[in-house]
Amino acid sequence: MDFTTALKKNYEFRRLYAKGKSAATGNIVVYCRKSRRPGNRLGLTVGTKVGKAVVRNRVRRRLREIYRTNEHRLADGYDVVIVGRVRSRDAEYGVLESDFLSLCGRLGILNE
Repeated sequence: MDFTTALKKNYEFRRLYAKGKSAATGNIVVYCRKSRRPGNRLGLTVGTKVGKAVVRNRVRRRLREIYRTNEHRLADGYDVVIVGRVRSRDAEYGVLESDFLSLCGRLGILNE
């Protein structure tokens, strides 16, 4: 992730949930908010309902890779949080990727 840093603080996530825009599918939810910083910041969240640690980490790795391979298509200067839902555990990689791109397009952060 060349252009992206991580969101790590709880207050940053809470601010994004409260004041950001969101779009959802059955597999994932994407929250975004314009920031005054150069580059994007990414946060990933996968709840315990998805499964045990091994399963959650696999979903998190897939979502991070989907973001990494498509970050050049996203507009600059946004905070983005991707939330993995329970159905993301069994979803195919291609389905997750198409969901992510369609949600980013719906939120207006896709450059195409």
